[in-house]
Amino acid sequence: MNINKIVASWFGIGYIKGGGTVAAMVTCLLLYAAQHYGLLQSAWVLPATTILITLIGIYVGNQVEADWGKDSYRVVIDEVAGQMVTLLFIPLSNTNLLIGLILFRFFDILKPLGVKKMEKLPAGTGVMMDDVLAGVYANVLLQVIVLVIN
Repeated sequence: MNINKIVASWFGIGYIKGGGTVAAMVTCLLLYAAQHYGLLQSAWVLPATTILITLIGIYVGNQVEADWGKDSYRVVIDEVAGQMVTLLFIPLSNTNLLIGLILFRFFDILKPLGVKKMEKLPAGTGVMMDDVLAGVYANVLLQVIVLVIN
């Protein structure tokens, strides 16, 4: 297996049934741990990491398309990026992580409001951008929920 497939499948998660949901859950756990251990103290770390993972996802999505086909279920780095977008500028409490996970998966699975159209972008860009847009919608809704709860 080559490095592009390893990264695109988020270290093998894409081979698991329900890999997209599992990748989003693992992302929430990693972000929780990163916050717990003080790795997200600088305001720029999560946005910069999100952008980096999105760019890497576009690259590896382009690379694996020849072998795996367009938007293969094995590519789950897009769910990682989308879940990270969902949680940008949100306090990472257990409640917010859970609500963010549910909202992101809702928008990612149902693909409303132009999310489905993003898949038509070429290769890795289309693979990543539908999840990024789903993450944007989930983030906006989560921002409102956080305001109401607090």
